[in-house]
Amino acid sequence: MSTDVTVTRSPARRRYEASVGDTAVAGFIDYEETSELIVLTHTEVAPAFEGRGVASTLARAALDEIRERDLKALVICPYIIAWLRRHPEYQDLLYNAARPKTSNQPPDTEQPQPF
Repeated sequence: MSTDVTVTRSPARRRYEASVGDTAVAGFIDYEETSELIVLTHTEVAPAFEGRGVASTLARAALDEIRERDLKALVICPYIIAWLRRHPEYQDLLYNAARPKTSNQPPDTEQPQPF
């Protein structure tokens, strides 16, 4: 896994961008944003950087930044969906993720389930 990946959010381009060393863009995650959530739509890594942990670093950095901004994530990108299955510590960020039942909910109320 690469340790020199830097991730920044580019609001003008509506994407998170990863650079490795002096590389301008080694990979990116496209997103759309609302006042409540960020929709992660697509992840792409340049062929020269595949297999070096760029996509994983991008996913973690994007979700960490979403958490810091107190937003939720709606994930439609297949890569990030698969990544989230291996990283359950991010399930609480998912839009419509299951919430703990409160005392005023009927016991058999169905809750949306995370991945």
